[in-house]
Amino acid sequence: MNENVTFDFSLFDGFQDMCFLINENGNIKFLNKSSNSYLDLSNNKTEIFFDYIELCDRSKAERLFKDSFSTDHSSEIETRLFIKKNFINVKLAFVPFASNGFGEKLTLVTARDISEEKKKEIDLIRFFNVAENTVNPLQITDLNGKMIYVNKAFEISSGYSKEELLGKNPKVFGSGKKSSKFWDKMWDTISSGKVWVGEVENLKKGGEPFFTQLLISPILDKNGKVSGYFGIHRDLTDKRTLERQLIHTQKMESIGTLAAGIAHEVGNPLASISALVQVAQRVTTDPFVNEKLGLVKSQVTRISKIIRDLVDFSRPSNYELALTDINKVIHEAVEITKVGTKAKDIIFETDLTKEAPMLPLIADQTQQVFVNILLNAVDAIAEKKRTGKLDKISVKSESDGDEVTLTFSDTGPGIKEEHINKVFEPFFTTKKEGKGTGLGLWVSYGIVKSFQGDIKIKSKLNEGTTFIIKLPIS
Repeated sequence: MNENVTFDFSLFDGFQDMCFLINENGNIKFLNKSSNSYLDLSNNKTEIFFDYIELCDRSKAERLFKDSFSTDHSSEIETRLFIKKNFINVKLAFVPFASNGFGEKLTLVTARDISEEKKKEIDLIRFFNVAENTVNPLQITDLNGKMIYVNKAFEISSGYSKEELLGKNPKVFGSGKKSSKFWDKMWDTISSGKVWVGEVENLKKGGEPFFTQLLISPILDKNGKVSGYFGIHRDLTDKRTLERQLIHTQKMESIGTLAAGIAHEVGNPLASISALVQVAQRVTTDPFVNEKLGLVKSQVTRISKIIRDLVDFSRPSNYELALTDINKVIHEAVEITKVGTKAKDIIFETDLTKEAPMLPLIADQTQQVFVNILLNAVDAIAEKKRTGKLDKISVKSESDGDEVTLTFSDTGPGIKEEHINKVFEPFFTTKKEGKGTGLGLWVSYGIVKSFQGDIKIKSKLNEGTTFIIKLPIS
């Protein structure tokens, strides 16, 4: 190679990056047109290059420069240059430069303006933090539908970890309840670059369903071509629960209206039948006839009780709300329940808070609710097979300032899972035929709701059942 070739720094004028030649002291000896447009300097004006570097990075930059100068190795640093009263983000490169034409050892410094890259990087970090911390489950898939990103909310909602999901198709947690036509339409929409919105049911890792409204938006590259898909879920589980509760409440109201009519239409002829049976019993001496009349009378009595329960549930109460000592009502209900012969071998435990305030209730209706629950607990314990387990009914009251929570627990056989959602429905009973009307808990449900309260049930087979009643304080 010819070492006598003269080097002209104007060669760098075609570069978009700023280019400088600086000596060992950091003086700018030469600069290209791009540098001059930024700094507005002339080649005959001596400037210290490091004076333009942000103060917090200046020492590090000088150290890298000296290392590069002495070892003939290149080095890089990202920093900011203060130019014309503004900071610009740059990537500096120090490159050892040797030429016989300058009479001294110099270093080539290139400064690439990375302001736009930094802006995009900041935007990306902001998006990532928003995506990671939003409550809505998010996912990004490639063109084949394989997941390449899921956020924390998605992991929580699905029950799967990120490692279990990445690289997998979303069908891994699909419920299979939507037809292939439904999904074909979705793919046709997003593949054409349009946004798709629909409601889907997925399955968590444990098998529990979770309902979401899913919005899928295509991700377009700089040429407008679809390069992937962005999906955001809005949890509809609470909405579905409220819808079911509303339907259940409307059903209860409809049944209540029907019950009032049935009670009236059946009650009158039933009274006549009862009266005729009593007359027939007084005038007959035939034992066989008397026995059959007794059976008729017992069935009439059972029907009458059903009628009374129907009326209690369906007709508006004539009583007015009054401040009621809830602990006193519980105590009375427990004492009433203890009188029954089935309850003689059952232990009753009460843990009643002294902080429970007086509540606006109708005392006798509230007592009816408690007695219904307690009698059901007694019957359940009486019917279970003896296992040596302690027969016990526990009642607890708590207050948190906004509401009073009452808990009724028993050690009975529990309720099958498929029956849990039916216990508050009219005429539903797990007791043997003739042992219950199936209206007690239905009536109790209506009474608690009339006080703006809530009643729920938890049960586990062979372990027992718990009723939880919440009553608002105000």
